[in-house]
Formats: sequence, structure tokens, C-alpha cells
Amino acid sequence: MNLRGVGVSPGIGHGPSFVLTVSVPEPPEGATYTGEAEQEKERAMVALQQVAGELEARGNQAGGEAEEILKAQALMAEDPGLVVKVRSLIDRGLAAPRAVFEAFSKYRDVLAGSGGYLGERAADLSDIRDRVIALLYGQALPGLPVAPEEPYVLVARDLAPADTALLSRDDVVAFVTEEGGPTSHTAIMARSMGVPAVVACPGATRIPPGVEVMVDGTSGEVRVAPEEADVADAVGAASARQAALATWTGPGATADGHPVPLLANIGGPAEIDAALAAGAEGIGLYRTEFLFLDRAEPPSIEEQERAYRAALDAFPGGRVVVRTLDGGADKPLRFLPTPAEQNPALGERGLRLFRRAPEVMDVQLRALATVAVPELQVMAPMVATAEEATWFARECADKGLLDVGVMIEIPAAALRAADVISQVDFVSVGTNDLSQYAFAADRGLGAVSGLHDPWQPGLLDLVALVAEAASRAGKPCGVCGEAAADAALACVLAGLGASTLSMAPSALAGVRAGLAAHTLEQCRTAAQAARAQPSAADARAAARVHLPGLARLGL
Repeated sequence: MNLRGVGVSPGIGHGPSFVLTVSVPEPPEGATYTGEAEQEKERAMVALQQVAGELEARGNQAGGEAEEILKAQALMAEDPGLVVKVRSLIDRGLAAPRAVFEAFSKYRDVLAGSGGYLGERAADLSDIRDRVIALLYGQALPGLPVAPEEPYVLVARDLAPADTALLSRDDVVAFVTEEGGPTSHTAIMARSMGVPAVVACPGATRIPPGVEVMVDGTSGEVRVAPEEADVADAVGAASARQAALATWTGPGATADGHPVPLLANIGGPAEIDAALAAGAEGIGLYRTEFLFLDRAEPPSIEEQERAYRAALDAFPGGRVVVRTLDGGADKPLRFLPTPAEQNPALGERGLRLFRRAPEVMDVQLRALATVAVPELQVMAPMVATAEEATWFARECADKGLLDVGVMIEIPAAALRAADVISQVDFVSVGTNDLSQYAFAADRGLGAVSGLHDPWQPGLLDLVALVAEAASRAGKPCGVCGEAAADAALACVLAGLGASTLSMAPSALAGVRAGLAAHTLEQCRTAAQAARAQPSAADARAAARVHLPGLARLGL
């Protein structure tokens, strides 16, 4: 029995399956209570507060990115709008469990229909809802093994952060879920743990518990009850590949010495060590929103200074590119509420929100200016026009920040790249959102994942437009979307003119080896061949013809 989904964290993992099923019953429709409404409302509030406290406690124990995710979930459990809705439904006569179910389910449906980041948070609401209802009914939620006899493959319809936050690589060898996408929490946690993972895998929960499963987090293949010889071959090939990649060290460069600095994408100070261990030459994307997402008040200037200084101290002499707060419609900020929007992915986010909240912008830019060294570069997200780039550059200059850039993740900015680049010192292409907007394809929705393939020739054309405009202006053009994590595509991006590549730390070794195995001319030829094709699959195949070293490296 073979299944296939979307590989979101590379590697081979195998072991017995543990199928996580959550069976909290839906409270009966129209269920009522006996006694006073105030007592029933108090019962609901206590349950919500207890769940929020448990989530926050797990986050404190887990640390790192898991802590940020769980604290954001804790805030959801006590969201004022949801609390008001629960209380209102109880006032109408519904019992606390049913009131919680209806309030959360309605909000969940709104998020699910929003797509993007908010769409993937809908699963978080379902998890919170079920935890509260189980608590109200006095039931225990099914959980993960406390002391497993051997490492296992975790299989689920979807995985909530509260389930995965405290997991260890010693216990879990791979994740497989039926739902989720490349930006889901399962994908994020798997990559941070370095565990192979496949999401959007139909039929995964039908895998029998305890049966041997082999997961290929690169191809997306999930093999049930594989032959021992097949497992040995796959593991052996993966080990050999890692050993081969480990022999390629030093700064990123092509075989003929053309430098392509390889940088890491991080979400906060806790991820710096992984970037250093992987040989990153700096930080190409510091997602500062993780400093802001889990709190009722924005971080102080002192707290921000410490976070930014940690990255700069870790890479003396290497560049550190800090993206200013990318919050707003699709990443709600408790301290900066925005009106409800029909489509948050196209709403008031990134630079647009920054312009509306000058006090938040002022503190962040002053914090960056305080720690500024020559290696620091600051860039704005969600820039659509040259006018927006001009405004951001002026605001930075007023604070003493002199190396300023913008993200190119909106097609309009790519099409008018020359105008945008003329106003700043550098640009960085965010391929995840650029692809989403160019193809009108939600990057978290499995049904349109083919359109979100970073090998789409149309996306390569947009990257080429930006790189060519930057080259004519004599300014750097980096790529910080996860497209750069594909060794073959990294060669193509270098051939298109990308001056730096930034990715998850776990991908750096493969990209470094892939570049070092080919000349710049080979990369350029591969890029031309890919752009000439009609489809993503054809583009990938055409490029690899001109990159023979990838096969020798097992990439």
C-alpha cells in the first residue's frame, strides 16, 4: 500500500505507525442547562481559561518556535470576540459545551474560508474547541505515547501544536497528515525538529496502527508495510547522500568560483544555533513577527534590541537581513486589531499596516538603528509600488538605517522592479507569496498545490525580471523564499541572477553541494531551459539535463 502527499521536510523516516485520533463528541444540537445562566457562563469561562493556561505552560516548556505558536493559541482560547459569543449563546439557553462548539465552529469556518495563514489557523481553533468541550464533559483527550517502546511514525488527520510541541526526535521519526500544507504547523515543527514529514496525504488515517511505515519527506511518498530490503536501500541511499553533502564546506559558490552566499531563514534567537551549525553565512530573512504575535502589548525597544543583537553577534562579518513586522490581516496582532476582511491575504498587512501604526514602526526602526552595524540590512514586506519603497527608505534613513531594501512578493512590484529598485539598496524575492499572488493559488491549499510549484515557468519569469532589473541598477537581488531550498532550483536561481539564497538551515548542505558541482554558465543554461518550458514538471526536467552533478550527489 503506497500513499502520496506533499513532502514538506526532507529525509527518510520509518517505524511503526501511531495513528492519532481525536473523538470528542459534538454536543447535541439545542442542548440546554439547568440552573442559573451566570453559573453556566462561569463554567465555560473557567474551562477556556484552563485550556489557555495549559497551552501557555506547554509553550514555556517547549521553548523556541513552538513556544510562539502555543502562546498564540492560548490567546485564541481567550479571544474577546469568542468569549462574548459563548456568553451570548448561554444567555439564549444553550449549555456551555454546545455554546463553545457553535461559537468556535462559526469562527473556524470564517478562518477556513480566508485561506493562507488564517486558513491554516482554523485547525488550531478546532483543537482548542475540542479541549474545552472535553474539559466541560470531564473527558480526557486522546494523547501521544508518554514512554514509547520504540520510535514511531505519527499519523493524524492534522496535528495541533499542543500535540507536537514537546515531541522529540528520539520518539518520532516522521509525521504524516491528511490535512495541512507547506506552511502548516506540522510542516513548521517537522522542519525545526529535522524530522521527515508528508502532509496533504489522502487516506493516511486509514493506515493500521502499529504497521511499519516508511516516509519520504522529499518525494511525498508514504509506503505502508514496505519490504525490509526497500527500507534498507532507502536509508542507505539517504545516509550516503548526507555523507557526500558533508564533504562540501565553505562559502556558497559555483564550481568556477562565482560567489552565491547561502543564508538562513529564522524566526527568532532560538533558531540561530541551527543556522550556525548548518554553515549559514548569515541571516537572509529574520521574521520579526514572531516577536510580536503572542502578546497583548508590542515588545519593548530593549527586548527587540536584544533579539536583533543576538543575530548580529552570531554572524560578525556576515550579512543579517531583518524583515520589519509582517503582521496585520493574515497574522492578527492582539495589540493592533484590524477590521474584519473578506480576504486577509489581500488585506492590510506588512508595510500597509506599518504605515497605519507609526508608533509600532518607530519603536522597531529605533531598536534596529541602536544595534546597527555594517552587516545589518533592513527590508519591508508587502511592497507593491515604488512610492511605498520610497516612503519606507525615507523612514529608515530618518532613523539612521542606511542599508534598506524591500521584499518582492507582489507581481506588480516584480513587473515594475526597475522603479522599485531605484528607491532602495537591495531587494529580496519572496517566492512563497509571489507564487501565491501570481497564480491566485492559496499556498496552504492542497487542491491548488500544483499551481504553487516554484518551478512554474511564470514564476521563474518574474524572478528573472527582478534579477535583471537589479543587475542593471548594480544592486543585490536575493531570494528568501523556500524555493531556494531545492538544490536544482537554487542553481537555476543563481543562473537567473540571484546574488544570495536564503532557506531553512536544514537545506543549506544540499544547496551548497549542488552549486559547487556546476559552473555559473551551466546554471544560466539550466535557467534558460527551464523558462522555455510550458509546465513546472517540464521546467524541472529540462533544468536537470544541464545540471548533471545533482544526480551524482543524489539530489
